[in-house]
Amino acid sequence: MEAMFANSRTIVSAQSDVHEHLAARVARHLAEPFRKPVGEASRRALSIALDNWQQAGGAPLILDAGCGVGESTLRLATAFADHYVIGVDQSEKRLAAGKDWWGEAAMPANFCWARADLVDVWRMLQADAVPVARHYVLYPNPWPKIGHLGRRWQGHAVFPALAACGDYLECRSNWQVYIDEFAQALALVGRPAQLVEPWQPAQAMTPFERKYAASGHGLWRCVSERGA
Repeated sequence: MEAMFANSRTIVSAQSDVHEHLAARVARHLAEPFRKPVGEASRRALSIALDNWQQAGGAPLILDAGCGVGESTLRLATAFADHYVIGVDQSEKRLAAGKDWWGEAAMPANFCWARADLVDVWRMLQADAVPVARHYVLYPNPWPKIGHLGRRWQGHAVFPALAACGDYLECRSNWQVYIDEFAQALALVGRPAQLVEPWQPAQAMTPFERKYAASGHGLWRCVSERGA
């Protein structure tokens, strides 16, 4: 079983450094407003999640962006018991999957999950100036082909809204190029990262983080904290 678990392939890409078009792409997205209409399903899901947050007392808010099966949401809610965590993922299947991996421990009360499109969620949070204390983007799809820059969050039109979210913002990946690009894009939108570093967590936050570490991958993260 362990051999099957620790079998994740390392990322292979013809790109070995920050994409040569990243700066131009970010500049274009800063200059041109993102006009895609917000989906009504995302609007409803975020509204319900924010109502849950307020009804729970309005504690400092954490956004777990792309939470998958929700393990990271539960671990954040446990680690930051005086905060409220909203885990967002677009996949109903992942969010609704069984949580046997959590064991017999009771789930924390200070969280909820929302099925929504992050492209919508980040823009709504920015437009409504929702105060997010901490924001985590953990192991997003790396889209490692050179031509896929626009599919990576740092090359996507939503990146300025993503970067505006969270007094504390952390991104993790098992591809160093992704983290280097994310950090450069943050600097280009005016919120430089204070940390860009190899990362070895004491406890895995997500199934991907656990599998990548068990497979011997290098892990990296970048952290940007306002006022640091």
